[in-house]
Amino acid sequence: MTFKKMFHVVFAVLLGLSLRAHGAVILQYHHVSESLPAVTSVSSETFTEHMQYLKDNNFNVIPLDELITSLQTGQPLTDKTVAITFDDGYKNNYEEAAPILEKFGYPYTIFVNPELIDEGKSYVMTWQQLKELSKKGALISNHTQIHNYLHRKQPGESEEAWLARTKKDILSAQQRIKEEIGHDYKYLAYPYGEFNNSLQQLVKSLGFVGIGQHSGAVGIHSDFTRLPRFPASGFYSKLETLATKLDSQAFTIKQLTYSDSVTDENPPSLTMQFDMQDFHKSQFACYVSGIGQADLTWLSKDTVKITSPEKLKKGRSRFNCTAPSIAKKGSYYWFSQPWVIVP
Repeated sequence: MTFKKMFHVVFAVLLGLSLRAHGAVILQYHHVSESLPAVTSVSSETFTEHMQYLKDNNFNVIPLDELITSLQTGQPLTDKTVAITFDDGYKNNYEEAAPILEKFGYPYTIFVNPELIDEGKSYVMTWQQLKELSKKGALISNHTQIHNYLHRKQPGESEEAWLARTKKDILSAQQRIKEEIGHDYKYLAYPYGEFNNSLQQLVKSLGFVGIGQHSGAVGIHSDFTRLPRFPASGFYSKLETLATKLDSQAFTIKQLTYSDSVTDENPPSLTMQFDMQDFHKSQFACYVSGIGQADLTWLSKDTVKITSPEKLKKGRSRFNCTAPSIAKKGSYYWFSQPWVIVP
């Protein structure tokens, strides 16, 4: 082997190791049940298959706080690192999911709505059940008081009034969790996965990490007011597609520009500037949910404008962007931009 060829081989290996050292995937679940809405549920059998896949393929399943702290401080993570999360604190998490997770020895996080627990809603866990799970290693964190759309203003509400009300919601939920469980992890899972610029700024000012429901891997360059998670329930529970997502990587995005995630701009667009050392521009592609391939306009060698070819439906939509890794064959970079189109 010539020196030049050897140099390229060594460079590719080192590049692959460096790119994989600071990334991870967060999984999101809701129900583990066969009797509740299929769109947000997985059966116990399917959930077990997911956990068995993680074990059989040597994934490094770690607590969410360890994952986030490592990314924020630039500390390397083991390849194939995953965190498991649940939204809403449903009783079936206690009855069905927790015993399976305990069997595998996997840590996990549950995002809860304290006011719904205090009201004794029959479909959510009690504080006592959450305490029991926390003693076994589960992290209990903030999903707001009652699962309202945080970014929405009430009729006639000013920006200042909205800000005060939303701040109180987040902090009072955090206080109840601290009182009952003792946990004070400043992680906020946005209800319905929806957030706008103002909400992101508020979350950052409060010292919280904001976590969505849009797909994608996380890395040291991720925006910690909008961390993605891969939904793993319903249609997204198919193991053959979930396996690809579990092995995905986070794009290194130097700059992300768009008007707002909640917008009346339709069709919306965004511009992304990348560090492109590990993927080819020709293999970068974006898709619009319910529509198909997005229009791409390369503004420079590392900057692309992404636009939907037609108007999006009102409500939630996404742009999903991927590109295959050069250094790690079979692994894809993955980014998702969530939209809420309003009238």
